[in-house]
Amino acid sequence: MHVIMGPNAAGKSTLLAAIMGLPRTRILKGSIIFEGVEITNKPCYERAKMGIALAHQIPPAVKGVRFSEVAKALIERCGCSDHTLMAKMLRVDKLLERDLFVGFSGGERKRAELYLTMIQGPKLALLDEPDSGVDLESLSIIANVIEYLIRKKNASIILVTHSGAILEKLSRISKTHIMINGEIVYSGYPDDIIPIVTKFGYRKSVEILLGDSR
Repeated sequence: MHVIMGPNAAGKSTLLAAIMGLPRTRILKGSIIFEGVEITNKPCYERAKMGIALAHQIPPAVKGVRFSEVAKALIERCGCSDHTLMAKMLRVDKLLERDLFVGFSGGERKRAELYLTMIQGPKLALLDEPDSGVDLESLSIIANVIEYLIRKKNASIILVTHSGAILEKLSRISKTHIMINGEIVYSGYPDDIIPIVTKFGYRKSVEILLGDSR
């Protein structure tokens, strides 16, 4: 799991959207390689078939479409066999008969979106701020499920966070990266980065961290 941190409007969500191939993004230079395959110009649906899934930061509410209908379609398409366990782990089993994301609390919305991501059986899960706007209980649930996704499903994860609230609950972080103005300006281990960012904020922290690395 790689974590990308940074201030608002740093380009974190845009990076995930570009990896997923969402139509709103346009790549001006560079390339995206997934499992040795050039996917820069592949459409979103082909990337999804290859095993890339995106959990949106703010998934839209959809009136008239039940959560269970969307989940069933994904389960049938992706062949997920442990969807019932996942629903219980994320405590979304009681939300399934409601319209998708309609009237969901912040924690319910994030847990439901993560559920829809998990049942796709992704090789690479792109998680856009799964810790924003959630209560402490939901934060722990989400962290436990992310760990399960890595441990049991052997998934790779790129997790974007602004606050870093979830990081102390995760033990399988390979690297943490700080993004500012669309660029990765520092990469290191979370234990080295988080305390400094918490105390000084992102821009001052980068100055300190780069100074220490010289």
